Amino acid sequence: MMMRTRQVMRMNKNGLFTTITALLILCSAALPVQAAFPENFDISENYYTVYGGPDLTATLVGDNEYSRGDTVTLSINMMNKGAVTGFKSESDVDLGDYTEEMLQQAEMQYEAQAVTAVGILATLKSDDPNVKVKSGPQEAGTLKQGKQSSSPTKFTIEINKNATAGTYPLTLELTYMYQNNVQVGGDDFDSTVGLVTNKEVGIWYENKTQTQTIEVQVKKEPYFEVTEVKGDLYPDEGGLLYVTYKNTGEEPAKDATVRVSAGDPFSTTDDQAYLGTLNPGKNAVAIFDMDVDEDATPKPYSLNSEILYEDVDGHDQVSDSIKINTEVLASEKGLPGYQLGTGVVFMVLAACFVLFRKKQQKD
Repeated sequence: MMMRTRQVMRMNKNGLFTTITALLILCSAALPVQAAFPENFDISENYYTVYGGPDLTATLVGDNEYSRGDTVTLSINMMNKGAVTGFKSESDVDLGDYTEEMLQQAEMQYEAQAVTAVGILATLKSDDPNVKVKSGPQEAGTLKQGKQSSSPTKFTIEINKNATAGTYPLTLELTYMYQNNVQVGGDDFDSTVGLVTNKEVGIWYENKTQTQTIEVQVKKEPYFEVTEVKGDLYPDEGGLLYVTYKNTGEEPAKDATVRVSAGDPFSTTDDQAYLGTLNPGKNAVAIFDMDVDEDATPKPYSLNSEILYEDVDGHDQVSDSIKINTEVLASEKGLPGYQLGTGVVFMVLAACFVLFRKKQQKD
């Protein structure tokens, strides 16, 4: 059985409200279905038992379909569709007892508020690691019967770039207080104004939690990865870079063209390559003619690229940035040993040539 927190509020009225005293009771025992009133709640008579209560319904505002790798903010509206389904009389009133009649009428008015959800706290949860909820619990105020939230409750989610297309259910947990019961008391009836001047009102609140599923969709669309990079690049030299792209998504990419951004120490006059139509699971190789600065440091580098394509609906699209990991190699001709060796060989050849000519002259 669910542990409950009960809150009892007493109000003493003299014509208008003059004193309001609130008492919060923490109960460590589970309450049965027909729970007895707490001792300090017993003000006087309990004229009615009310059946029904709040019933919150949440709706996602706008489109629920997103791309893998997106970070988006969900806007959720709430409405209270709760209703009072019935009353049960717990105490009869003698005809002509004006004090009891006024108290009974007062309790009826208060009991009608049993469908109000007070202090709503909304929490969004995801059980799938491909969709992460980045926002904590959000306060959503109080909702009366038939009312809708004045502004959406917002949560930020992050979709994994490797998430597969499909439906991802999120759990929305709504915790709030509601009016469980009301008692009224008083014995001083002023016939001139028709009021019980020492009326007390006790309101007993309980906590309630509702859960609802909010679904988000990850689109079916092309998605691209670099699976292989080939090509030897040296400082102060040009070279060809062979980059293999694979469509790991669920939809084809028509007339795909890849564009590379050549940052320092690279440059190129040929920054685009045509890939054609890339169906799901298929590869295509792009060839880029790259130049490397002469003072480039030999080490790994990363280039950015993006693919322009036409989707299945005939719309032009641009992919997210795709990394190309490559490397600038140490230039062999720039090594000191290479230069020294070249000089020694030249000197030896020159010496041999001089000796050969002298020998010819002697002969």
